Amino acid sequence: MKTKIAAAIVAAVVIVTTLTVVFYLRSLRQPVSLPDSYEVIEAFPNLSFSYPVGLYSVADGTNRLFVLEQEGTIRVFENNRNVSAAQVFLDIRDLVLFGGEQGLLGLAFHPSFAQNGYFYVDYVADNPHRTVIARYSVSSSTPNQVDRNSELIVLEVAQPNFPNHKGGQLAFGPDGYLYIGLGDGGSAGDPQGNGQNRATLLGKILRIDVDSSSLGLNYGIPPDNPFVGNTEGFREEIFAYGLRNPWRFSFDSAAGQLWVADVGQNRIEEIDIVEKGKNYGWNIMEGTLCYSPSQGCNQTGLELPVWEYGHDLGYSVTGGFVYHGSLMPSLRGTYIYGDYGSGRIWALEYKGSNQTVNKELVDSNLNITSFGLDQQNELYICDYNGKIYILIVV
Repeated sequence: MKTKIAAAIVAAVVIVTTLTVVFYLRSLRQPVSLPDSYEVIEAFPNLSFSYPVGLYSVADGTNRLFVLEQEGTIRVFENNRNVSAAQVFLDIRDLVLFGGEQGLLGLAFHPSFAQNGYFYVDYVADNPHRTVIARYSVSSSTPNQVDRNSELIVLEVAQPNFPNHKGGQLAFGPDGYLYIGLGDGGSAGDPQGNGQNRATLLGKILRIDVDSSSLGLNYGIPPDNPFVGNTEGFREEIFAYGLRNPWRFSFDSAAGQLWVADVGQNRIEEIDIVEKGKNYGWNIMEGTLCYSPSQGCNQTGLELPVWEYGHDLGYSVTGGFVYHGSLMPSLRGTYIYGDYGSGRIWALEYKGSNQTVNKELVDSNLNITSFGLDQQNELYICDYNGKIYILIVV
């Protein structure tokens, strides 16, 4: 019996050794699979824009793209690499205060745009200094031009006299409500304490219902907003707070999560997954670091970022999108974002705090102001110097 067992063991060792050698020899004949490499190329070589800060598409079957120019114009063109001209869709330069981080900063098409022609913009205006959320409409007879007289002021928010931290992102959520990103109002360090002050709309993500109105306003308050009915003077439009300058946010079209890039102060740029009613820390914290006070800050009730990076890699984060396109299959389900200062672009895979993987895709040297998606969920990159780029696998 012992002899048979010993023989079986020897035979098994021989088989395992043989298979190991075979697989090793095969590996010598086959190239090792390496991660994809990426680069950026011009998406529309014949087009240039003036300070582009956003690219958008709309689900109306026309395959158009819209580029937001910070000075106060929106241009529209066919999503075709060889397109040679972009028309002026809207020109409100006479209304817009342009300079620094101010200007025409956000655009969102109503979910029923194909039927009602409504879209919304966010811009900074002067006299008095304020953020304006306005609705415009386009008629079916002139789909590439907007009637300036159709403007309806939805919401105005007073701004301190600083040229930075105005936020500006607009997006409709899967719930059909309009989400609005507002920075803390500017200067450095949040001198007015707006991030933690729930009696002001600055330093917040807002959520409003543009399809209803209440209390004499041109919008309604969603009944499940976190501070509805409070008796402490908190603004009921607030969805989340404690943000410094949320520069671009987006909803994951698959998971519904709200991804927000919040620009840092001196040390940290952060990425947050924002949820209703939560406090994201500014100006008590900058990312995971104490800011005010600089040590020993009370972190009770504060939400930490899902990812952060230091100013050795960049100094102004630009939020992007969770990718669901088809041209870069290895990136599907990752959050693609970048940095205005360094031009780096990363892909972040988040499956919980202990399963986060962040990969640098390319060091582009672009001044990345925004990312955008077309109707096929393919990704575009706005360079402040005037061109639109795409990310490709090489």
